[in-house]
Amino acid sequence: MICPCKKGETSVVDSRPTEDGTAIRRRRLCTVCGERFTTFERIQYRELFVIKKNGRKSTLDRDKLSKSIYIAMKKRPIDTETIEKFISSIMRSLEELGQTEISSTTIGTMVMERLKDLDPVAYVRFASVYRNFREEKDFVQFVDKIDVYKKR
Repeated sequence: MICPCKKGETSVVDSRPTEDGTAIRRRRLCTVCGERFTTFERIQYRELFVIKKNGRKSTLDRDKLSKSIYIAMKKRPIDTETIEKFISSIMRSLEELGQTEISSTTIGTMVMERLKDLDPVAYVRFASVYRNFREEKDFVQFVDKIDVYKKR
């Protein structure tokens, strides 16, 4: 493994399984700059492809999915380990669908449904980007629907 500084090799300082057992967390130390960083090693059962709304196909990128979820969770009282478990759970569910091609709509809906239970604010943040609200009234209608579900 090459350090982010791109100047040296790294050595593993600590290695342990994640709490849910789906990955190995490794703490690494760069032999040149002395920087410490963490890597995760996960099983990839098969390569999954995302079918975008415009019909284009691309490889499902865990990092891209993680980034969008972390943005929705920004400044929320949820620790990194919980977020990582959440992301792993989404990835496992996508793999368990048994399909190699999954629509972006399926992925977005799955993330939204689970975010609703985990953190309502993150849910609304993710939905505002995923649903691509054009006007304020679209956002207000969406939030009003959430209130309707809570009253039932």
